[in-house]
Amino acid sequence: MARRTISLPQSVEELARESAREGESFSATVARLIEQGARAENGGPQAPRYIAAGDGPQDLGRAAERYLRELVHTP
Repeated sequence: MARRTISLPQSVEELARESAREGESFSATVARLIEQGARAENGGPQAPRYIAAGDGPQDLGRAAERYLRELVHTP
């Protein structure tokens, strides 16, 4: 875990302390609040930063269950 020293205005420190969950350390509170704020600022979870490669039908993601059913042979 990275350790950082940051300077917070008194008003931000007070806000963080008010936002702390029971038993949560100040560092954990600040980390949680930064993560929540960054996710909200960036519009939530981001798409993976990779390009998938492989063979298969173009609709595999949407129709995976249908393709799996077709592979199962029932008597």
